[in-house]
Amino acid sequence: MARPVEAGSDAVCVYCSEQIRFSARLKARKVIANVYVEGRWDRVEQFHEDCYERSGQAYGPARG
Repeated sequence: MARPVEAGSDAVCVYCSEQIRFSARLKARKVIANVYVEGRWDRVEQFHEDCYERSGQAYGPARG
């Protein structure tokens, strides 16, 4: 799911390993992926929106 980055976000992009930072001017967005292993929820991974595109949409098309 793609959504705006909130002020105070401390998430790190799993693709580039850089912090996902809030920017009011740029209207930054991030992609949040719930990752399931063998049909069970395992973890959440977060990406910069452009990093998610560069990853080949690792978990399918982002919604939202």
